[in-house]
Amino acid sequence: MRQRLGRLRLTPKGLPYLLLLPALLLELLIHLVPMLVGIVMSFKQLTQFFIRDWSSAPWTGLGNYHLAVDFSAPVGQSLLNSFWVTCAFTILAVGLSWLVGTTAAIMMQDAFRGRGLLRAAFLLPYALPVYAAVITWSFMFQRDTGLVNHIIHDQLHLTSDRPFWLIGDNSFTALVTVSVWRSWPFAFLTLTAGLQNIPRELYEAAAMDGAGVWQQIRRITLPSLRPVNLVLVLVLFLWTFNDFNTPYVLFGKSAPEASDLISIHIYQSSFVTWNFGAGSAMSVLLLLFLLLVTSVYLFITSRRRGADD
Repeated sequence: MRQRLGRLRLTPKGLPYLLLLPALLLELLIHLVPMLVGIVMSFKQLTQFFIRDWSSAPWTGLGNYHLAVDFSAPVGQSLLNSFWVTCAFTILAVGLSWLVGTTAAIMMQDAFRGRGLLRAAFLLPYALPVYAAVITWSFMFQRDTGLVNHIIHDQLHLTSDRPFWLIGDNSFTALVTVSVWRSWPFAFLTLTAGLQNIPRELYEAAAMDGAGVWQQIRRITLPSLRPVNLVLVLVLFLWTFNDFNTPYVLFGKSAPEASDLISIHIYQSSFVTWNFGAGSAMSVLLLLFLLLVTSVYLFITSRRRGADD
């Protein structure tokens, strides 16, 4: 018996893998298994008639993919329009979130009275539950009773009439506003941590050489934050491009055409029109696109990092 226990005794090299095994199994169960099921569903003609037994749905091969990428047909045209809307939304939301987060992090770099309280206040949008935060914004964007129209129309008189924010073209502005409000605290938190690693001696030496605030930011702060920004931009891109909660809570099941993000579009194709096969094919195409963009981004950034070294 002792000999058997001795044989089963783990070596120091094998113990970390054993400790990681439960997490890997949960990852397999929660993420990879549904992903594989979705890929299988994308090759089936899975409609509401096969919901009870989806495995009995007939195979359609690449038919769902052809339907999704046929941009001369209504389904393909609507998906392409949703893709361009999502790209524009992601560029604006990520860019503004990074800009606001960077500005706030630099402003909070020097110590002053009340800095800790102000930092905590900056993190409130990120700490609030997404549904509570977005529902609050949906009330604020109401045409007749919302706070936004009360300020810009009743108080500041910037518009001739109360605009609609949750329908029409203005819905895109409302969606970007809510997304930036929720995302910039994460950029602020990440960049604040990155700023702690920059030696203060660099700023003191630059100030002695006559460098102004903008020159210090341009020559010291931004180059030193480049490794942090590389990861931050990628994370914000993936979160924003896949964002489903914000448009769903803000607009409901049917978002306006100007704010028809691809996540909502896939949801409508799957759970509103009951074409789960086409929705699964769109999800797989979205996954492939994100993998391609991520791979290209990592390849370019690694080559730049190697050239700098």
